[in-house]
Amino acid sequence: MISISPTYLMYYIPLIISISLVFGATRHEDTQTILKHAFYTARWITGFMAIIFVILLLINWMV
Repeated sequence: MISISPTYLMYYIPLIISISLVFGATRHEDTQTILKHAFYTARWITGFMAIIFVILLLINWMV
């Protein structure tokens, strides 16, 4: 069984913030719209990563 350290999650927060803000800023000019778009992007990426995590966790349990 592979042991994963929870300190890897500390890399996730600044990475998701920077990706979401840059993605929102390339689409909009208004600060409020950028922040709203960044929030939705961060939520979408987090959900996608959670789904992939569950799939990999199930595959690991089956093996």
